[in-house]
Amino acid sequence: MQPSVNSGTTQAPAPGTPTTPRVLIADDNPQGVELLEAYLSASDYEIATASDGDETLRKVKQWHPDLILLDIMMPKISGFEVCKRLRADPATQDIAVLMITALDQPSDIERAVEAGTDDFLTKPINKSELLLRVRSVLKSRMNKRELDRALAYIEAVERGER
Repeated sequence: MQPSVNSGTTQAPAPGTPTTPRVLIADDNPQGVELLEAYLSASDYEIATASDGDETLRKVKQWHPDLILLDIMMPKISGFEVCKRLRADPATQDIAVLMITALDQPSDIERAVEAGTDDFLTKPINKSELLLRVRSVLKSRMNKRELDRALAYIEAVERGER
């Protein structure tokens, strides 16, 4: 089964619309991208790829992924900086980010957390661990969106708008 790759022309779905989760794989290593695509291919995800930090930020704005599998060591803009920029922008701050890297020092993990990552995986990637973390991060984000919608509804009722 070939993963679906979006050309970037699809508009974001309306809030609350059930959709197939979108996963953006951001990695400059073609073999790494191919491996992640193969691991995710049996799952029901739409997949797109980016090969550097600039392209990652452009794809995020065009394609609106639910999750980014973000390599740290990328050309142009590092994964750390990409994550910081996503968290600083209200339009992208809620996108889930799972950093994937060959870096394995505690200071690297700390820096990833400071940049705003939701989770962290060290290469070589274990397929079972990747799939488990992807499901967990996506479920957490979905629950947060549902909670935010419920809170917005409650606030609207309290203001007498509904």
